[in-house]
Amino acid sequence: MRASAPAYSSDSPLVKRLRPLAIAAGLVAAWQLLVWLSGVPAFILPGPAEVAVTWVKRVNTILHHAGITMLEIVLGLMIGVLVGLATAVMLSEWRRLRPWLLPILVISQAIPVFALAPILVLWLGYGMASKVAMAALIIFFPVTSALYDGLRRVDPLWLEAARSLGCTGTRLFRRVRLPAALPAFASGLRVATAVAPIGAVVGEWVGSSAGLGYLMLHANARLQIDLMFAALLTLALMAVALYAAVDFLLRRAVAWQPGEAES
Repeated sequence: MRASAPAYSSDSPLVKRLRPLAIAAGLVAAWQLLVWLSGVPAFILPGPAEVAVTWVKRVNTILHHAGITMLEIVLGLMIGVLVGLATAVMLSEWRRLRPWLLPILVISQAIPVFALAPILVLWLGYGMASKVAMAALIIFFPVTSALYDGLRRVDPLWLEAARSLGCTGTRLFRRVRLPAALPAFASGLRVATAVAPIGAVVGEWVGSSAGLGYLMLHANARLQIDLMFAALLTLALMAVALYAAVDFLLRRAVAWQPGEAES
């Protein structure tokens, strides 16, 4: 019989529920302390209270731009994951393609996505397409490399046992190799989810008429630093919420990944 954790243990349900609030309170306290100790004017570093007041006053504007940025991130995530999955499977299954695809994969990461942003805006325009493409480019590599690595590292004993039972070809891939590689894919997807907002916001900085990146640039040009911080805070909350949602789904979809039993 499994013993329940003590009420105040670091693994207890109560501590797990209160942990996000404690982290948020600690960050806000550190922010306010920095404002007090540095003595920096509010037009350079506003305090949490001023930013909160601005957020409430401009909530409609902020939520409008946040919705656009979130849509860019989600679309970029979906496209980046689909292309990453297809590339990883091709690298794993067609060995003759590997020497041709791997250098392209490495080159795609050697060029900073920040340098590609103006080109994508030039090609795809100032609308949503260029931001989605930026997010997909950033997401593509961690997904591809994680799944490819997972497919390569399947335990040879599992493969041998499956083959001895007559499981070969596509069936072997679906029943053994892919399920065994999914924990690695889940790790790559978590990393991709964490960095996805970077692509969308960088695209908005280069050229856009909407989104949180655009709102931050707009506020900075007018010295509305409190609004800039409110937009930045909203972006951070969106990123945390998206990561938590993806992590929640992955824990249930890939329940056999290492560490799930202890969590």
